[in-house]
Amino acid sequence: MAAINFSEEIPHLRATLTSIEKVTDLDALTAKIEDLEKQASAPDLWDDVENAQKVSSALSHAQAERRRVDDLGARIDDLEIMVQLAAEEDDADTLAEAEKEFAAIRKALDELEVRTLLSGEYDERNAVVTIRAGAGGVDAADFAEMLLRMYLRWAERHGYSTKVMDTSYAEEAGLKSVTFEVDAPYAYGNLSVEGGTHRLVRISPFDNQGRRQTSFAAVEVIPLIEQTDHIEIPEADLKVDVFRSSGPGGQSVNTTDSAVRMTHIPTGTVVSMQDEKSQIQNRAAALRVMQSRLLLLKRAEEAAERKELAGDVKASWGDQMRSYVLNPYQMVKDLRTEHQEGNPQAVFDGEIDDLIEAGIRWRVGQAKVDAADA
Repeated sequence: MAAINFSEEIPHLRATLTSIEKVTDLDALTAKIEDLEKQASAPDLWDDVENAQKVSSALSHAQAERRRVDDLGARIDDLEIMVQLAAEEDDADTLAEAEKEFAAIRKALDELEVRTLLSGEYDERNAVVTIRAGAGGVDAADFAEMLLRMYLRWAERHGYSTKVMDTSYAEEAGLKSVTFEVDAPYAYGNLSVEGGTHRLVRISPFDNQGRRQTSFAAVEVIPLIEQTDHIEIPEADLKVDVFRSSGPGGQSVNTTDSAVRMTHIPTGTVVSMQDEKSQIQNRAAALRVMQSRLLLLKRAEEAAERKELAGDVKASWGDQMRSYVLNPYQMVKDLRTEHQEGNPQAVFDGEIDDLIEAGIRWRVGQAKVDAADA
């Protein structure tokens, strides 16, 4: 491997960080932090627990965002000093450490740079992710559970909080469907590229003849709406059914009819919630997710109308976006970006940042192509 030319690379790191700082708008971020700190110090903050939690979470995310940028500037300064010491003392160990730190800084800058590409209307929002088992029987249900673990591990690696909102267990193993929320800065912007059909190819652990099985799961990602979005749903358009929450094997989570299934009659959209102990809480959570889905549906219809007017009716995603192959070879391949990972186990353990980054860059590129064709 060629030696790193630090005299050229360190100024390049600084230039990249400066570009990120401009796009991030540190002055606006600082003002946001000051405003949130003022709200957080209000003596009556916890009179409204839900709002207090929202303010605390927003403050934590904004401070972490600022800290990431500031820390990278300090790390580049330290790297420069390390390189100077290695040169002065002809210290190969220090130089090797500097090369390792350079790679780590470069990766961190790449991640921040990708964040600057997330400029969509809802990219900053929390994400609500629904995974549904598709074709493939019990293997598909097991695959849905594997994907759930993958996303929860990804969130855990980043220190993001998650909340499983509804789970429908399959009879033999795995999940028919699951819905969960990811509370993180730009959760929707990042995870929205995960939406689509995922395919798993492996020797089925449920086939006593050891045959290879292909199974599918669908991933849906929507932004969690805020109260300011003003999506009104007439009561007459909603059908609400209550039922008893249940766990694997039909075990009762609680002994009251607290779970809620909400149906939007005009569109047929269905949302189920059973995570909360109270029927009232589950109904409120279901309504919020319903509003999120209807908001996204409205935006999709508007986008479809614009494409139709422009004469562009091509699909942007297709039926299948990623394959996870465990047999006869080991590979995870995104079919949109052509990005490949040779260690599926690491991917299922939540190491999906490179796949997400490639998806975001691909989406931005597609948007530029669509804009040029319009």
